[in-house]
Amino acid sequence: MISGRARLALCAWAATLMAACALLPLVEPSVWFVQAAFLLAVQSGVGAAARRVPLARPLTVVAQVVVTLVLLTLAFAREHAVAGLIPGPDALRFFAGLLDQGGNDVSRYAIPAPLSDGIRLMLIGGVLVIGLLVDTIAVTFRSAAPAGLPLLALYSVAAGLSDNGVDWLWFLLAAAGYLMLLLAEGRDRLSQWGRVFGGVPGPGGDSPGAVAPVRTGRRIGAVALGIALVVPLALPAMNGGLLGPSGTGVGSGSGGGGTISAVNPLVSLRDSLNVDEDRQVLSVRSELTDTSDLYLRIVSLDDFDGTTWKPSKRSITTVPDGTFPTPPGLGPDIGRTEIGTTISTADWYAQDWLPMPYPPSGVAIRGNWRYEPVGMTLVGDHGQNTRGLSYEVRSLYVQPTAEQLADAPDPAPALQREYTGLPDSLPDVVSRTAREVTEGADNDYDRAVKLQEYFTLNGGFEYDTEVDVGSGSQAIARFLRDKQGFCVHFSFAMASMARSLGIPARVAVGFAPGTPQADGTVSVGLRDAHAWPELYFEGVGWTRFEPTPTRGSTPAYTVPDAADSTVPDPARPSQAEPSEPSGDPSQSESCSAERRKLDGCGSESPQAVLPAGDDGPKWSALLLWALAGLVVLVLPLTPMLSRARTRAVRLGGHGRSEADAAPYILGVWDELTDTAWDHGIAPDESLSPRGAADRFVRVGRLD
Repeated sequence: MISGRARLALCAWAATLMAACALLPLVEPSVWFVQAAFLLAVQSGVGAAARRVPLARPLTVVAQVVVTLVLLTLAFAREHAVAGLIPGPDALRFFAGLLDQGGNDVSRYAIPAPLSDGIRLMLIGGVLVIGLLVDTIAVTFRSAAPAGLPLLALYSVAAGLSDNGVDWLWFLLAAAGYLMLLLAEGRDRLSQWGRVFGGVPGPGGDSPGAVAPVRTGRRIGAVALGIALVVPLALPAMNGGLLGPSGTGVGSGSGGGGTISAVNPLVSLRDSLNVDEDRQVLSVRSELTDTSDLYLRIVSLDDFDGTTWKPSKRSITTVPDGTFPTPPGLGPDIGRTEIGTTISTADWYAQDWLPMPYPPSGVAIRGNWRYEPVGMTLVGDHGQNTRGLSYEVRSLYVQPTAEQLADAPDPAPALQREYTGLPDSLPDVVSRTAREVTEGADNDYDRAVKLQEYFTLNGGFEYDTEVDVGSGSQAIARFLRDKQGFCVHFSFAMASMARSLGIPARVAVGFAPGTPQADGTVSVGLRDAHAWPELYFEGVGWTRFEPTPTRGSTPAYTVPDAADSTVPDPARPSQAEPSEPSGDPSQSESCSAERRKLDGCGSESPQAVLPAGDDGPKWSALLLWALAGLVVLVLPLTPMLSRARTRAVRLGGHGRSEADAAPYILGVWDELTDTAWDHGIAPDESLSPRGAADRFVRVGRLD
């Protein structure tokens, strides 16, 4: 029969694997999980054998650490190990290189990422480390309650990276594993007093059914797991705004409807801009002769909370057959040309939103895609993404004139309210600067052009990656003061300032025009990831502006002297050639292939992005999230933990004098009485100690 300590070790192994299931959606394929389960079983077995010898507790942990290193060496670095088994200096250097490769792969790939050796080492190594901590705390040191912390840490990492709509399931599974571990420890502790007995028999001597510990465990488990289903909905969000990990399109039922939530539209704009190697994401072939205006839009961000912009929760429907509806606000007298664009995506690029020229008029694509009518975007449903796709898009190349934009009437009140809302936390300097910049303008078009020129021409702004713009609601204010940043800062600032002037605005995220190739295609790379503001003009619709210097192209309709010309204005900063050659690396995303080979194109530094406090998961939020999860697990167990504390005090160490012995004996007797009461045997104060003991034996059916 399996011993209590062995049963506890088995539960610790199972609880770790149940928490590790939250990592399964992060990579494909999931064969690493089988390997992790086997190696974790070996590690737990070594601990069980060491405790049976028995070894001292520290030596047990050392034995498990040594075996874990040997297991990882056999699995990953056998060729670099001494005798193919012992991890020497070469093996340790190989591990360091593999971990570095894994870190690069994590920042490069979307979720689910391919199972590279580096990612596999990070996953399996992480599970083994957490498993060792859980086994050490819960089994070796016999304290299962604190073992929930490493389990919670494992789940938190997975939940912070993934947003696939079933996070509650992984939380439920991890919570069930933790409860199983606690109940196993409680049963092991009780078994040290003898056989676990049940409650008082029912009428007629019938068995009361499940023993009291099991009934108590069921009640605690039901309460805790019920809370586990509800509380994750109230925990701090880990999506991280614009620069967080990619989310998943969410549809319901057969795919005919549902909603999409405010998930991140890019894998990570920050990581895309900061890669050392500008890998090709898309290959584009267009009927448009001049591809300098060929922006590929992924999604629009229209919900501004004062810290970042994100897409609103919208209803989705089936992709329309044939021609899409007319874009919102586009009138019949605006010049337009329908063009066709064929787009092929890289095999490693897994994006939930479909890159397309805006506004699309029709899409020919295979797969499980849904249509969001407000933003005119396509989003993958039930795991559909852009990996290795080839599709055709028909879109409208809209060519309004400056006069048409200047004469645009006021938009509908409902639209104006929705797209001009600003949070109270936005600093006053944003609206004040907007009014100063646009002073003297007669209409919204003139104000929008003045805002664009403020950033690109006469505001003294620099496209600079070595910046620190602050965090929270002060980020835009810091950017306006320091006047250094990149596309995220420029687009966020201009859209916020436009809203403060009553101009409906949102931020579009996607790709700037790529690099034309000799075969007539356009290569769009990771560094072409871009964000730009879109402003609404009644009769024209959502209209692109380009406030970021040296990026993309300035729209012709924003240059009054060349409003009807498609020829770029050479005076514009985003298209100008330097008057003198510069020895500095080019910041232009149209850097030639030859210069890339020579490493002559500068890459953007991580310091260029808004700090993690703005765009990524906040450490404070992560800590709060972890503490909230811990409270969820511990709160239902408070009576059990309090009871365990009382028992430990009563049965703890005591002095050897006669004065110390009497209180200790009374404490032991109180503990025996309370333990019996815990299992359904109410105390009888009228009985002597001997009579009470006889009653415990008789009612509890003890030997």
